[in-house]
Amino acid sequence: MSGRLVALVLIAAAAIGGGALYWLQIYAFYEPLAPTGPEDVQVALAEGGAAPLPHADFRGIDSDSSPIRYRACFTLAEGAQAVLDSAAPARDPEPLVAPGWFDCFDATAVAAALDEGTATAYAGAAALPYGIDRVVAVFEDGRGVAWNQINACGAAFFDGDPLPPHCPPPPAES
Repeated sequence: MSGRLVALVLIAAAAIGGGALYWLQIYAFYEPLAPTGPEDVQVALAEGGAAPLPHADFRGIDSDSSPIRYRACFTLAEGAQAVLDSAAPARDPEPLVAPGWFDCFDATAVAAALDEGTATAYAGAAALPYGIDRVVAVFEDGRGVAWNQINACGAAFFDGDPLPPHCPPPPAES
């Protein structure tokens, strides 16, 4: 076999492998979420419990491959401010990057708006796995986004470190 043929085979294999890896990370495991109604966006209430956040124009994506791949975008509807007035603030909101094709969610812009005070983050409410929080951020212009992130309890649990004192006990392994 000539050296050129071997080089071409190696280059072709690398290009196919790289393309497959890119596609798997950006497109393969995400599924669009169909709007199902008021329960699509919920916030945790400061006094406990949760409430649906009135919204419209819901767009969301999620994946079974990871609990932190959830992203959603929406606009606030009439009555949303009354719910937000009693909503619990989010702890340490850190927007996670969404795939480029999900263009309504820009993590850099969300983080900048949170830092500048032109957006406010609230604790979201959902039945999530241990150590995962949903965050709902609302912009002054009525747009909103939501994402899942790992909290301090989850970070320690997933790393195998001792849990911080405020953490609930982790679920029993099955």
